[in-house]
Amino acid sequence: MYKIASNEMGEITVSRELVETLAGLATLDCYGLVGMVPQNITSGITNLLGIDSIRKGVAVSNTDQGLVIDVNVIVGYGLKIPEVAHSVIHKVTYVLEKNAELPVASVNVNVKGVKVLKDM
Repeated sequence: MYKIASNEMGEITVSRELVETLAGLATLDCYGLVGMVPQNITSGITNLLGIDSIRKGVAVSNTDQGLVIDVNVIVGYGLKIPEVAHSVIHKVTYVLEKNAELPVASVNVNVKGVKVLKDM
């Protein structure tokens, strides 16, 4: 659980699952991504995560400077990977800091593969 506010009446906390879901949805909202993959992918890139299991492609850890978010993605072929990753970093940071008021220390984009987009 992560505390986002407190006063004399109590505290407001959010669960790790909520943070993972927000980060996953923000990631998928970025241009150039084909999808997300699980953190523990071992045998090729056969299963892109659906919306119901979006959290499996996100890892969250807490540091003194804020949250460290790791996202595992598949990028569309022919796109500039640094630009796509930069977009993901900004989007995830913005969503978590503005919507949940959580401090973000860093967002790490792990590109696990490249796939041809269907509409190219």
